[in-house]
Amino acid sequence: MLRRVAALLLLPMFLLMTVQARAAVVDDRGARIALAKPPQRIVTLLPSLTETVCELGACERLVGVDDYSNWPAQVARLPHVGGVDDASIERIVALKPDLVLLSSSSRALQRLESLGVKVMGLDLKTFDDVRRALLRVSQVVGAGDAEAIWKRMNARIDAAAAALPANARGTTVYYEVSGGGYAASASSHVGAVLARLGAVNVVPGELGTVPKLNPEFVVRADPQLVMASRREIDELAARPGWHRIRAIRDKRVCTFAPAEGDVLARPGPRMGEAAEILARCLATPFSAAGRGPGWGQGAAPRRPAP
Repeated sequence: MLRRVAALLLLPMFLLMTVQARAAVVDDRGARIALAKPPQRIVTLLPSLTETVCELGACERLVGVDDYSNWPAQVARLPHVGGVDDASIERIVALKPDLVLLSSSSRALQRLESLGVKVMGLDLKTFDDVRRALLRVSQVVGAGDAEAIWKRMNARIDAAAAALPANARGTTVYYEVSGGGYAASASSHVGAVLARLGAVNVVPGELGTVPKLNPEFVVRADPQLVMASRREIDELAARPGWHRIRAIRDKRVCTFAPAEGDVLARPGPRMGEAAEILARCLATPFSAAGRGPGWGQGAAPRRPAP
């Protein structure tokens, strides 16, 4: 009888320990994140993390997001609390989050931890980072099937690659991330998708995921195709020596509308859609005479999938 009573008394403790063990996840800093129950009030400080939470089916648990999060549409109604380098600590704390998901290099991380806020730091730069973030966020949030999402995303990339014409494969590409010569290298998430599509990135991964390049580097690389956002397109041809680059000379330049640029820039669950956008650019027909889509017409604008 006494044993039975003792077992009943200890049962809640065992259940609590089980829940804690199930919720314990190690983030990209090596810090152990242990929660007694799945978080119900979540703040995200990266668009890719916002999209990851929503893709896992936990969008309704978000109580705040960074200033750049705009997909899915419902996050526009949430409080926006700054970005990687200028997050408003006061506003975040006022939201009383159970968990804040943010970059492991964010200035806000240590400050929030010192105030007793649970944080999870994640690095999102490469294609493999996307899978790791999916798995870890799914574990700590206690929602979604990360592996199923990963498989669907990869199937979509494979389908985009399979649909490309044979003559698009092997195209040398320069992908400009933002003004000032920052490029997506072969080791970036964009570089990984380009490789899956059969393209050749002229920026080697050894330079870092998003290196800042001397304009002469691109001139020497002489890519066959340039990809950039629409707001940077006028600047490219004016750079010293760039008129000699094949892509510029033959007008083989793809530009992306802001909504497309968001999909491409974010290493998150919409990488399948990113592959389709890049594939449309690679598949744009060019004649032997060099007639191409011209400036601003390489990738037709399309709204991100809901």
